[in-house]
Amino acid sequence: MFGFFRYIIRFIGEVRGELAKASWPWDPKEHGVRKYRELIDSTTVVVIAMLLLSGYIAFWDFVMVKVVGWLVP
Repeated sequence: MFGFFRYIIRFIGEVRGELAKASWPWDPKEHGVRKYRELIDSTTVVVIAMLLLSGYIAFWDFVMVKVVGWLVP
């Protein structure tokens, strides 16, 4: 039973150590929304890329449905 708790404590310690090494997408000296500017910009790029890719896939799906429908009566 106590071995399980030791495992959890060790895991939490390792997680804290890894998070300390992480590069966070905000500057701790900034305040307000400016603190999260890089995070907001990155999220915007991902959302736009996702919308463009989904539109591309939807377009080709529509084209393929029409082609297959035309070939298979």
